[in-house]
Amino acid sequence: MTRKLQDDCFLHDEDRLTHSEALAILRERIAPVSAVTQVAVDETAGRFLAEDVIAPRNIPAHTNSAVDGYAFAFADYDSEAGSNLQISATVAAGHAADAAIAPGTAIRIFTGAAVPEPLDTIVMQEDTVREEKDGAGWVTIPGGLKPGANRRLAGEDVRQGEAILKAGCRLRPQDAAAAASAGKAALACHERLRVAVYSTGDEVIRPGEKLAPGQVYDANGPMLRGLIETTGAECVDLGILPDHRDAVSASLQAAADVYDVVITSGGASRGEEDHVVEAVDALGHLHMWQIAIKPGRPMAFGQIGDSVFLGLPGNPVAVFVCFLLYVRPALVRLGGGTWPEPARYPLGAAFSVPKKKTGRREFWRGFLTKNDDGLLMAGKFPRDGSGLITGLCEADGLIEIDEDAEHVREGDMVAFIPFTEFGIRRS
Repeated sequence: MTRKLQDDCFLHDEDRLTHSEALAILRERIAPVSAVTQVAVDETAGRFLAEDVIAPRNIPAHTNSAVDGYAFAFADYDSEAGSNLQISATVAAGHAADAAIAPGTAIRIFTGAAVPEPLDTIVMQEDTVREEKDGAGWVTIPGGLKPGANRRLAGEDVRQGEAILKAGCRLRPQDAAAAASAGKAALACHERLRVAVYSTGDEVIRPGEKLAPGQVYDANGPMLRGLIETTGAECVDLGILPDHRDAVSASLQAAADVYDVVITSGGASRGEEDHVVEAVDALGHLHMWQIAIKPGRPMAFGQIGDSVFLGLPGNPVAVFVCFLLYVRPALVRLGGGTWPEPARYPLGAAFSVPKKKTGRREFWRGFLTKNDDGLLMAGKFPRDGSGLITGLCEADGLIEIDEDAEHVREGDMVAFIPFTEFGIRRS
């Protein structure tokens, strides 16, 4: 059986990576691991497409009317003075004309109906006057229409043989509509990635339990579940790992035997009570990534058998930021999607930071504001602590400051990444 991942998937020789180096290694090494299955087109929303969807025919398949009105041949029409034409047939959507259209006549036509040859122009019914003469219907068409007016050409949306959807896209409701318009009843999609989550530490307890001195409630577990589900993956929260080496090893191995990805929060350092790193070292292959960023320097990436391991820091803000920057794109790619690159929007800084440490990239919680002239600016929360969850709740996105920056002055251009780029919306 071919292994899903190479044993050296995350190996790297440097002790501390820059943000760009970390992303480059992930992008190079990670590939989809999810199996492919056929999914009914009306159940594909949120799935990652495994194969291109190619149009088997023109869409629309026939030239059709965009309005309710009258179709005629432009060659029979006086575009300056208008024309009075006899009505020789009626054509409704889903029904072809019963016979060839008599030359020099018009037909009554409805939205979506195929336009028969040699007719090529359509007038809206409200712009016409209809009358009966000698037992036949006639329509007066005003001047001013252009050739081909109110007509939708065959293949105007998609030409036969063109790709309607590309493999790796995450399917949206409108994508399902596009596939259905090509006659596709089912699409080849990746199965949902299976992700297990552990929180770690003897001090961590579940919300709802009685809090004893020295204990903290597990904020990371609920947050990670919500974040993971924005990637289209299925998440199972397996609870809290105690500060005990054997228990950690047994739990990680059991999860790796079942799930595509195992994620932990906390225990990613090499302190005496941090057993996660040692356990993964023993069970599989791990390279401890010390990424030169703030927040979130201590992170671990590796694998246990065919299961990818991602070890996040313990502080909630660092967990949140590192998930968005590294874990989220990794999960999307592992699940069959194309690597997502969030857009950065240049905005003027509505704040100043007189001194910043160089050599590391920093991601500050930011919000959108306007200056006195009404221009959109990036504001920054004054407190940067990794345990201050309220800043995450109030923020609109992240402000990215590169490694070489020594300070930020009010009015300087900064890169703002809205949370919407990561699938997180307020409403």
